[in-house]
Amino acid sequence: MSSNSVYITATSAFFPNEPVANDDMEAYLGYIDGKPSKSKKIVLRNNGIKNRYYALEKGGKSTHTNAQMTALAVRELYKDKPETIKDLELLSCGTSSPDQMMPSHGVMTHGWLPEAEAIEVVSPSGVCCAGMHALKYAFLAIKSGEVKHAVATGSERFSGLLVSDVFEEEAQKLKELTDNPYIAFQKDFLRWMLSDGASAFKMSDEPNKEGISLKLEWIEGVSYANTMETCMYMGAEKEADGTLKGFMDFTPEEVMNRSIFSVKQDIGLLSDNIVPLGGQKIKEIFERRGLTVNDIDYFLPHISSDFFKSKIYDLIEIYGGGIPYDKWFINLYTVGNVGAASVYLMINELFNSGKLKVGEKILLLVPESSRFSYMYAMLTVV
Repeated sequence: MSSNSVYITATSAFFPNEPVANDDMEAYLGYIDGKPSKSKKIVLRNNGIKNRYYALEKGGKSTHTNAQMTALAVRELYKDKPETIKDLELLSCGTSSPDQMMPSHGVMTHGWLPEAEAIEVVSPSGVCCAGMHALKYAFLAIKSGEVKHAVATGSERFSGLLVSDVFEEEAQKLKELTDNPYIAFQKDFLRWMLSDGASAFKMSDEPNKEGISLKLEWIEGVSYANTMETCMYMGAEKEADGTLKGFMDFTPEEVMNRSIFSVKQDIGLLSDNIVPLGGQKIKEIFERRGLTVNDIDYFLPHISSDFFKSKIYDLIEIYGGGIPYDKWFINLYTVGNVGAASVYLMINELFNSGKLKVGEKILLLVPESSRFSYMYAMLTVV
């Protein structure tokens, strides 16, 4: 079996509509029970996000599907030579917010690319790591010699699940029980963090003849689900014993009244574990690969909130010798938390910034709180 080198030769991004500032969020997402959120200011103060994007008009009407946004990001890769999209052999699409449960997100994206040929399509599921799993599938396919040209994508369209209508039924039920109705903080919390968008990488077994490319040196991941219970979930409720009860075991009425399809997060479990577990693997990778902080020129950690930035710094100080902040590259504050697309969007911005120099190394870290999974990768500028 051959073992080819794998290069990212072009990157792209697609954001729907204009950026939405903090003060304008509820004009798009709506008010729950007609009242401004009590948790919004607290969450925004901690997460540091100033702008995000919604595939919505004001009032909540949808403007794009996830698959449409992803296809637009893919098409952007070929804008200079549109006819070369026919060279594409593999489309690998990661998301945690597909437009439907079936067909897969990948084939729906392919459906919006009629100019492409009949090709292999794969759709890794999951949460933030789904984009990295898509990248790894494309990486392995090229490395093994199965294909020469692939596109990997990360995308999200969470806004449809953040609009007030999703929570309104539950708010009314709570209002019947108490004079002080509220939506559980674990449900409202994520409304002020998530953003829509898509990003794509063109990948090849050869670097660009002109301009820089990113050589994907290695990519690896780890799951701690063998010891950790679920932290972030959708389409389910968490039972008292920590197990999940999935949507198929609820009545249609319960699904509506208990907002089963809202995105929920166990905040206590998240804050106690997400950073320490990620640090453990960093230590193991650094030791096994003989890496030191001096080998890294840029560190691109996917963080859901500015709250975690100093905590990640402290853990890497312990486990990896410390990566100074001047090597960090994060765009959370300007684009929001775009889940599976976030690491793609950081790479895209850095790749097109004019800052990169041949020989520089870029370390990626993507944590996923759903049941504590992590992906890591190293890129070299060539």
